Amino acid sequence: MTATRSRQPKRVYIETQGCQMNVYDSGQMLEILMETEGYLPADRPEEADLLVLNTCSVREKAFDKALSRLGRWRLLKADNPHLRIAVGGCVASQEGTMLLARAPFVDVVFGPQTLQRLPALLGEREMSGRAQVDVRFPAIEKFDALPAPRRTGPCAFVSIMEGCSKYCSFCIVPYTRGEEANRPFADVLAEVWTLAESGVREITFLGQNVNAYQSDWKGIRRDLADLIHYTAAIDSIQRIRFTTSHPIELGDRLMDAFREEPKLAPHLHLPVQSGSDRILAAMKRGYTALEYRSKVRRLREARADLALTTDLIVGFPGETDRDFEDTFGLVRDLGFDQSFLFLYSPRPGTPAASLPDPVPDPIRQERFNRLKALLDQQALEFSRARVGRRVSVLVERTGEPDPSALSGREGTNHWVHFAGPPDLLGMMVEVEVTQGLPNSMKGRRTGIESLRPVSHDRTQRPSL
Repeated sequence: MTATRSRQPKRVYIETQGCQMNVYDSGQMLEILMETEGYLPADRPEEADLLVLNTCSVREKAFDKALSRLGRWRLLKADNPHLRIAVGGCVASQEGTMLLARAPFVDVVFGPQTLQRLPALLGEREMSGRAQVDVRFPAIEKFDALPAPRRTGPCAFVSIMEGCSKYCSFCIVPYTRGEEANRPFADVLAEVWTLAESGVREITFLGQNVNAYQSDWKGIRRDLADLIHYTAAIDSIQRIRFTTSHPIELGDRLMDAFREEPKLAPHLHLPVQSGSDRILAAMKRGYTALEYRSKVRRLREARADLALTTDLIVGFPGETDRDFEDTFGLVRDLGFDQSFLFLYSPRPGTPAASLPDPVPDPIRQERFNRLKALLDQQALEFSRARVGRRVSVLVERTGEPDPSALSGREGTNHWVHFAGPPDLLGMMVEVEVTQGLPNSMKGRRTGIESLRPVSHDRTQRPSL
């Protein structure tokens, strides 16, 4: 029986916490493990030979939540001593060997910039019999080791940079992912072309501070606006997105791209965090509320149908009633479509963690509830205002058990649900919105499919 079991393919279960960068990283881990070690994905932890927890340190008590999940996995390892457990992501990067002190049954600890070394670390664990830790920041090495892009659906993430050099006082990212490191422009373009030729219709450029991207190509300094223009010149790419942006890096060329490139989706996630200049200064954000409002005004002049989403923190140390009212007023005036709303919680190792004058919990919660009610109202009003409009929806999934229940996102990044044949999967479909819901819409297909045949007549593949 042992011999039979050894011939079965190894299986890996990856659990992802946190942001789209972590989702992207988990996909890369799976690709690397499949290509180099022959792993296949497992549907449940109980079916796996390797468990990987890709952690996020943005949320409150992130370390405790990671330990809670690992505690459940420890029981699986007690039943199967050959099971291996690896922990990656930002909590792993932040804690390093300290994680092993709390969870000595973990076999490998690696950071976001060393995920490409996961197979090697697992091999070293088997050779030495000891747990392995690598939480360095060799970002360029990570880019070089990325597996060849492979289509898994009509949409694809393309990572163009890692890390952040802004050092906002509340944020742990520079300490867990390192400072900004940019992928070569030619490498990004090559990946986009490969994905386009495989049938991908929508590209989302990823980075912790994605609009700070810069790279030399053919003797010219290129930026995110250049990437957008080159990508838009590929016929089969029908929509382009990017996330996440910092207001400081939102310059004229990127704003012009919203005016000039119809393939650039009319949606921007632009975290403001607070509407109070005093709190923004304490956060070390580098802009004022007026400067943020000015950029939003210019964006909407460039693209009238722009949907704007944001991040907001309530209860930052020292936040007064006046500070909160400034934030409430900014949200009311700018009409955000949706927002990620957070109650402030200190991240160990950040400057803000030692700030005095914490906001009492009942006051924080009351402010959070008020702001959430406003944001929920705005989101519902936005969706209802689109009733009767015809929108282009890229069909991303079919329903179960009913394959005629189709879902996809329109340009503003809202999910639209409608009925249609399952062979529309991966196609751009025109849908008339019939109902606006708080976080999505319902519609009916008009019968018009706008996807053109795959061709690259507008431009030749650039000489890279």
